[in-house]
Amino acid sequence: MKDKNIARLRRARKTRARIARGEKPRLSIFRSGRHIYAQVMTATGDRTIATASTVQSNVSEGLKSTSNRDAAVAVGKSIAERALAEGVNEVAFDRSGFKYHGRVKSLADAAREAGLKF
Repeated sequence: MKDKNIARLRRARKTRARIARGEKPRLSIFRSGRHIYAQVMTATGDRTIATASTVQSNVSEGLKSTSNRDAAVAVGKSIAERALAEGVNEVAFDRSGFKYHGRVKSLADAAREAGLKF
């Protein structure tokens, strides 16, 4: 189990180094067994612009579970709305080393549909 997480963090480190050179704000996600989190931050990572997660009651209200694709879609829509309100319409997607399928893909697709470009 530890090796799996180390491999994920290695993949994440490579992606973040590439994103930092691009100088676009970064949409970073994290998924745990129970929740999914997203935040938009500057390319260098020194300032957070917008956040959304299933821990927040206004995002998770009406959801059957906070750990499924429906929850990821809710977080994706919420993070896109909040980023657009702050004037950020184009981001680089940082999947934090997670595979691009399931909840990660659902969050990304929902954010795109809500107006974020990446």
